[in-house]
Amino acid sequence: MVYSGHVRDGVIVLDVPVVLPDGAAVSVELVDAASGETQPDESTLLQRLQSVVGTARNLPEDAASNLDAYLYGPPQS
Repeated sequence: MVYSGHVRDGVIVLDVPVVLPDGAAVSVELVDAASGETQPDESTLLQRLQSVVGTARNLPEDAASNLDAYLYGPPQS
């Protein structure tokens, strides 16, 4: 379900009264008030992927420099 609202004094206020259970997961998406369009995410790729950075294990030492060869096989001559 999607609820609309606005920010007042740093607090998100929904346009209609809604009772949400404690601990309910929510997502907040900024919308341009004039156009109604969603504003783009301005975070960097590193910020968006931070949770998986450094989690790969047991890769070959040359995995970065030879990524294509590992993914697609050696170059065809």
